[in-house]
Amino acid sequence: MTPPNTRTSPSTPRLAYLVSRYPSFSHDFVEREVRNLRQQGFEIRLASLHPPERAVETRTSTEREEAAATFYVSHEGLRGAASAMGWALRQYPGGFIQSLLLVWTLSRFDLSRLLVNHLCWIQALVLGRWMERHGVAHLHIHFATRAAMVGLMARQAFPIEYSLTVHGPDEFYDARGHALREKVMHAKFVLCISDFARSQLMNLAPSCHWDKLHVWRRGVDTGLFQPVPRPAGNECFTIISVGRLVDAKGHLVLLRAVKRLHDAGRPLRLFLIGEGPLEAELKNWVCSHGLQNVVTLTGRIEPGQVREYYACADCFALASFAEGMPLVLMEAMAMGVPCVATQIAGIPELLHDEREGLLVAAGDEVGLAAAIGVLVDDPDLRGKLGRAGRARIAADYPFEKSMRLLADKLRNLLTLPA
Repeated sequence: MTPPNTRTSPSTPRLAYLVSRYPSFSHDFVEREVRNLRQQGFEIRLASLHPPERAVETRTSTEREEAAATFYVSHEGLRGAASAMGWALRQYPGGFIQSLLLVWTLSRFDLSRLLVNHLCWIQALVLGRWMERHGVAHLHIHFATRAAMVGLMARQAFPIEYSLTVHGPDEFYDARGHALREKVMHAKFVLCISDFARSQLMNLAPSCHWDKLHVWRRGVDTGLFQPVPRPAGNECFTIISVGRLVDAKGHLVLLRAVKRLHDAGRPLRLFLIGEGPLEAELKNWVCSHGLQNVVTLTGRIEPGQVREYYACADCFALASFAEGMPLVLMEAMAMGVPCVATQIAGIPELLHDEREGLLVAAGDEVGLAAAIGVLVDDPDLRGKLGRAGRARIAADYPFEKSMRLLADKLRNLLTLPA
């Protein structure tokens, strides 16, 4: 692709970001990342497969601005898709055929997968035409799932490069279905948010591709998320947990642990913050076990309100069965909240047991209840773990440091325009 005449300096890193849905409540870190990279001199255009999560009237001013500047593949409709297909066939006939063959190869005679991959291929053609119009020849994608499939198809169809930030864990549990091996092999480079994520890709990809796997750890705004004095005289121990209400988050294990503590006479309350398909089921469980005065499901709330819950918490609990490197855990640690989490995936890289928090086995409601019970009984330990957690984030995971490292990596790894 030949970039058109622009005022951009030849040394300016120029790329497009692709996500499945933007702006999104659960992926607002992408907006912060893009904004910071622009401040560091990058020219970045945003594309999204699907429209914003919120209705227009409920979006913040920042979300409205971001939506206005984002290219939505789905908005092109059938006419745009047909036009992109005709353009790609005329301009890049070899890539057109090669990418279409890839659709069949990755579908492995599975009709439902063939239909999904065919849609990804059409979206890739629409995306590629948009990239050429704007003179962008590198595509960066967060998450190695649906959007990355579109990126892989675009890479086959057009003379572009793409890269990934791999979070996990969904991709790792269906690596073949997500064509994770192929996505890594065709990527120019891959950023992994933890050593665990990198190890999973090393297990999948041929060793000749290992050098393109780079660990880059996300950061937290330690000015925004910082310790505040806890309310004095609070006799009810307050636990919070933040995350989508889905099976992988292990909320039912946490509820069972809280019930054990409640039945043992411990004065406590739990706030589950988030929304998801299990909301009704979890509410029914709470009611059926008489915990309506102990457990509150808040639904989705604004990030600023989440900080208010952190500020009032005596403990942050994460009972997940599967995670990447949970940002909510990092936020709680940054605010000095003592944390209990499961010993899975990248979490032990962040939180060392009995040093910055407490780790328990996934699915172990007895162990989880015991760990929370230790914090209930020992305020000095809560203070010690909270301070250590804050120190860990402040030293190794501040947002500005993370973004400087990301900018340096991108400048070193991108192929800049001649």
